[in-house]
Amino acid sequence: MTSDVWLPLPADEIDGLPSPLESGLHYRFWDGGPDFPADPADCVFYTVPYLKATEIVVRPLPAMTSLRVVQTLSAGTDHVQQALGTLHSGVRLCNAKGVHEASTAELTLALILASLRGIPGFVHGQRAEEWRSGFYSALADKSVLIVGYGSIGAAIEERLVPFEVARVVRVARSARTTARGEVHPLTDMPSLLPDADIVILSTPLTERTRGLAGAEFLAGMKDGALLVNVARGPVVDTGALLAEVETGRITAALDVTDPEPLPSGHPLWHAPGVLISPHVGGSTSAFAPRAQRLLARQITRFAAGRPLDNVVLTTE
Repeated sequence: MTSDVWLPLPADEIDGLPSPLESGLHYRFWDGGPDFPADPADCVFYTVPYLKATEIVVRPLPAMTSLRVVQTLSAGTDHVQQALGTLHSGVRLCNAKGVHEASTAELTLALILASLRGIPGFVHGQRAEEWRSGFYSALADKSVLIVGYGSIGAAIEERLVPFEVARVVRVARSARTTARGEVHPLTDMPSLLPDADIVILSTPLTERTRGLAGAEFLAGMKDGALLVNVARGPVVDTGALLAEVETGRITAALDVTDPEPLPSGHPLWHAPGVLISPHVGGSTSAFAPRAQRLLARQITRFAAGRPLDNVVLTTE
């Protein structure tokens, strides 16, 4: 039996991979196509193809009887966790922490600034040759609440600070203290929402966070507040969000939606005060070099029998 490593990009494009001769690893290229590159039973390290449908990327898992590592190239792992029940015990699931922080934080700031400064309206005005001057909101002096203060949430705060926001309030699953200050637990949300001008969702999708921004959450936001979702679509209750934005009480900027992709004719497309980007938080020129460095580091650690980075869970 061989020890195969499945990669969604050619091995010769990744600097620093262990030598097949020295490591005993054989690199197989598979980006989600209909044909597998080799027998899945020989795969010991599976890198999940990026931006492919869940049903595609989980297809080889039941046959991967020798598997020891599943490595995603996304920050979230919810799209593969549902299929891990088919695997034997001891398989480590790792995410792509360190790959998407910069790009997702950049888009978060872009969505905030575009929403506050009325950029979508300017685009429409340019097309119509209309000079739409007016008075718009600034990011300066705003109170910002980040819900989901992991590595992406921290990267967002780093980019918010130079814009002279009044304060950044941090929320995560449990309370802790960081170099930037206090992180509140999710249970503090009801008391924090009413003071936030901007609420950013950057939390993983879990059973606890599914539907987190529902009717009660949204009703707790202050009048005129902006909701920004760069997490996962189901973190927000779409029906409850539509009910709020249609009154004009709050606005929203969404990089992710539920359902996704958002189908033609869905009311979110034309809901007042809603700006939508098509889940492109991590899809930038920064992705490839960071993903390649992550894979080289992880596979080198794996070949040497060293602990892996970014282990989310181990199957039982």
